[in-house]
Amino acid sequence: MCNACCPIPPGPRIDRAQFLKLLGAGAAAAAAPAAFAGTAAAATRSAATEGGALVVDNIRGYTIADGRLRRFSRMLVTPGGKVAALDPGAARGARRIDGRGRVLLPGLHDAHGHLWGLGALAVQLDLTGTKSLQEAVDRLAAYATAHPEMTWIQGRGWNEVIWGLGRLPTARDLDAVVSDRPVWLVRVDGHAGVANTKALQVAGVTADTPDPSGGHVERDASGNPTGVLVDAAKAFVTSKLPAPTLDDVRMRALAAQTRLGAVGLTSVSDAGTSADGVVVLRQLADEGRLTLRVNAFLDFDAFTEVGADARTDSYAHDMLRVRTVKLYIDGALGSHGAALIAPYSDMPSTKGLLQMEPAELNRRVERVLRGGYQVAVHAIGDLGNRVVLDAYENGFRTVGDQKLRHRIEHAQVVALDDIPRFKRLGITASMQPVHATDDMNMAETRVGAERIKGAYAWRTMLGQGTVVASGSDFPVSSSNPFDGLHAAVTRTDRDGSPAGGWYPQQAMTPVEALRSFTLDAAYAAHQEKALGSLEPGKWADFILVDTDPFDLPSGRALWQTTVLQTWVAGRRVGEYGAL
Repeated sequence: MCNACCPIPPGPRIDRAQFLKLLGAGAAAAAAPAAFAGTAAAATRSAATEGGALVVDNIRGYTIADGRLRRFSRMLVTPGGKVAALDPGAARGARRIDGRGRVLLPGLHDAHGHLWGLGALAVQLDLTGTKSLQEAVDRLAAYATAHPEMTWIQGRGWNEVIWGLGRLPTARDLDAVVSDRPVWLVRVDGHAGVANTKALQVAGVTADTPDPSGGHVERDASGNPTGVLVDAAKAFVTSKLPAPTLDDVRMRALAAQTRLGAVGLTSVSDAGTSADGVVVLRQLADEGRLTLRVNAFLDFDAFTEVGADARTDSYAHDMLRVRTVKLYIDGALGSHGAALIAPYSDMPSTKGLLQMEPAELNRRVERVLRGGYQVAVHAIGDLGNRVVLDAYENGFRTVGDQKLRHRIEHAQVVALDDIPRFKRLGITASMQPVHATDDMNMAETRVGAERIKGAYAWRTMLGQGTVVASGSDFPVSSSNPFDGLHAAVTRTDRDGSPAGGWYPQQAMTPVEALRSFTLDAAYAAHQEKALGSLEPGKWADFILVDTDPFDLPSGRALWQTTVLQTWVAGRRVGEYGAL
């Protein structure tokens, strides 16, 4: 697959007055963040274990503690849902759970995913995993037949590289199966989409439509639009899409939460939440229905509109955090949208696209810093990463960094001279191990043998002391963190290819990989004192699984791990198999 994200906004854009009204806070909420940081009774109940203290016994437990791997066979959980002790003595009166010798791990934290995009796939056309254009259009035809009530057909997940098509799909390909209503299908990386002719007409895209700044309209030899719109050009269509309702947003959050819990995720950093998404997450927390901890990154529009009112380090017993703002500087490598210092090796006519001028990024970073928020900037190409590092350096000089552990999301292709700047500036590298194995079929073709040395360079980052927080970028890549753990350790795909791993010198050890999906992901979210490891005083967020990641049976790979139970704050929130 390809890399990097472009989030699906949760729902209708709302202004500050609507935001406060939906929260039920009224004018008094102007005193936020204190007003926003209240705790709901329902959430308080949800944080407690059922029936008092709990002992989880007869387990092979693992956690990161004091910088190293700690093993244990019993865990005592307080009635309030926190870890009381590992390998405790007698625990009189505590309810006992027999782990039946299963492996217990800390709940996993995806440091970069897209909750709303994953939830949308529950109702939209999912093209993930299609092996050919024909398979994709067959799915489109079946979906259109099954949903005659839809005025627009929307979907996501196509990848022409996997199809082996040798070209991008076109409006004509889609018209062959659906021509009577608009169709909009987003590429797997979110940085391009293909529209049918009806959708192009609704969007007003013609041969005379100029490329927008930071975007590109694909055209045929005669200059007519083919149907593919890249990066900022996607707005021609997306601005015409019907806006989801708040009920739609709730449905997407709950659908995503169900999927993520089933693969062992108890926390996620959502890389792009609108104001309405914050409203829905808070409402679900108030109702006790939020069982996935969410570290929400406001998009820049939401920060501008409601940042002063939404900010909170912890809502409802650490179920929701809103203290980060997401910015973008470039596109994706697969669609030639990542901004490179020199031209693409396989397309010398382009260096990719900056989403904004460096001066504008500097202004936005400074504004977010002054607002007391952590900054997280999407950067894929080596130019994109350099511009972001420059913006941080400028911002820290003029405003100060406020010790908020600012981040670069993806940090995918970095010039070798720029890698030490991550350590010097204290920047967290928020990286996605599955991107390396998803992209190895095209990455070196895009950037060449020299630039690939600074790409997907987890070992180099870790070796210099940079914190690497691992995620998946779901739904761009698999949301299953065991796919990410497998990729981090082996640098191979599910089939074990290539033998020995792709640039295996950049692999992580199993302990480093677990840490990057737990304690370091929590650290990147300023939550390491409450989450990320099973230590006394922290929340008892844990999973029971069928595979020992530190003692894999012969012939079994880490990605084959099955989650049997998921627990949050000492409460079982999902059961997926027999112990």
